[in-house]
Amino acid sequence: MPSDAFVSIAGVSIAGRSPGLAAETVEAVVTLPTFKRPQLLLETLASLKAQKTARRFAVIVMENEAEAREGAKAALPLFERGEMPGLVIIAHERGNCSAYNAGWQTAMLHFPNFKHLLVIDDDEIAEPDWLERMCKAAETLGADIVGGPQVPVFADPSHARWADHPVFAPPYRETGRVPALYSSGNLLVGRNVLVAMGPPFLDLRFNFMGGGDSDFLSRSAQRGFALGWCAEARVRETVPARRVEAGWIRARSLRNGVISTLVEKKKRAGTPFSGTKVLLKSLALLAASPLRGAIRLARTGSLATSLYPVYVALGRVLAEFGYANEQYRQPEKN
Repeated sequence: MPSDAFVSIAGVSIAGRSPGLAAETVEAVVTLPTFKRPQLLLETLASLKAQKTARRFAVIVMENEAEAREGAKAALPLFERGEMPGLVIIAHERGNCSAYNAGWQTAMLHFPNFKHLLVIDDDEIAEPDWLERMCKAAETLGADIVGGPQVPVFADPSHARWADHPVFAPPYRETGRVPALYSSGNLLVGRNVLVAMGPPFLDLRFNFMGGGDSDFLSRSAQRGFALGWCAEARVRETVPARRVEAGWIRARSLRNGVISTLVEKKKRAGTPFSGTKVLLKSLALLAASPLRGAIRLARTGSLATSLYPVYVALGRVLAEFGYANEQYRQPEKN
C-alpha cells in the first residue's frame, strides 16, 4: 500500500516510514503513542529494536503533539535509516484516545496480514522477550486480548515502597485467562478484535480523562472475546517523583472511580433501571469503603493504600454529578 494512503483520513498524516517496508509480511504491529517525551521515546524504541523474536514486526509511532513534533523529529531518523521498521504518523487531534485510534487504524490499513497488535507507552521499556511472550501467550491461552505488567521504576529509589499501591501494582500475578483487563499500557489486541469492534476503537469522551482503554476492553469482553494475562511479559514504567505525591495519588484514585462508573453505565446501557443500579452500587461501595480501607490498613500498614477504596468509591459517586478529573489536559503534571 502506498505511504500516502492514510493521509486522506481526517486528522492523521504520515511523517515518514522505513524504506523497503514489506508490509504484507508483518505479523505483529507495535503501536507507540508519544507526547512531549522525545528522550523517553527513544529509550522505548531502543528496547523494541532489541526484541528477541523471529516474528516480523513493525512499529507505528503516533505523535500527538502536532506543532513542535519533538517525538516525531527524534524518531524519524531511526525509521528513515531503516533501523526501525514501520511508520511515524501525526495524530493531529489532541487526546489519548485520538492517538490510539490513529495508530490502530493505520495498522489496519497499512499492514494487511498482521495477527497481533501491541501497545506500549513512551515512558516504558520493554524487556527483550516482551513481544514474543505476549504473542505466545495469546496463542497458548487462546486469548484474543492479553495484558501484561507495568513494573514501576521510581525516579527516586526511596519511593519503591509505593510499588504495591493499587495505583501502581498489576491487577494479576500469574499467567492465565482473566475476567477483565483495565489498561493499554502493556497490551496485545488480536486483529480479529479490531475488525469486530471497528473504528473509532476508543471513545473520544475519555480523551483527557483516561479510561478509553478500560472501556474498550470492557466492551470487547462483552462481545465475547477472551482475555488473558502474561505475567512474564513485563515492561518497566518510569514513575517521576510527582506521582507519589498525595495529591496525585488522590486524583488518580478518584479518576479510577469516575472511570469505573462511566464504563459500567455504558456496559449496562439499554437495560432496565441501569442508571439506578449503577448509583446504588456506587453508594454501597462508598458505605463499605471505610471497612475495606481498615482491612487494607491492617494488612499493609499503609494509610495511603487503605484510602484507595474510599477515593475510588467517592469518585464513582462524584461521577453521577458530572465530576471528571481530566489529568491528561495538563500532561506535564500527570
